[in-house]
Amino acid sequence: MNERSAADARELAVLVKATQAALNQRMDEVLRPLGLTVAQYACLSNLHAEPGISSSELARRTFVSRQSMNVLLQGLEKQGMVERAHEPGPRRERAALPTPLAQDTLGRAESAVAPVLDRMLSGLDAAQRGALRTALTACRDALLDT
Repeated sequence: MNERSAADARELAVLVKATQAALNQRMDEVLRPLGLTVAQYACLSNLHAEPGISSSELARRTFVSRQSMNVLLQGLEKQGMVERAHEPGPRRERAALPTPLAQDTLGRAESAVAPVLDRMLSGLDAAQRGALRTALTACRDALLDT
């Protein structure tokens, strides 16, 4: 990689991280009044999409450690948003299932987050959104490819 390419790569990496931080901040602002953190929202979204998903997979999809996921699930359980199975499943994990309160809260959270996402993409037309999706997917896949 030549010097200019390396500088471009560093600039893009900083831009991706700054975008992620700004998105996280804006999402936090709209989720906080609902009593949710961004990680809790991501957890509930994933549990809604795949009830009973393993804690390990849930941690990966929520971008937290397995230990942090356990603490997060305990907090959601105390809030009445998650029920844990009484019997352990594979790897002695107890499946987590969203409660009706979680479903209601998630619906309100999605409504709160939608304008943030719309704002983030407001300067891009459909073709630019598609190109961004393709580019970010390629970057992610290159980093995950071992």
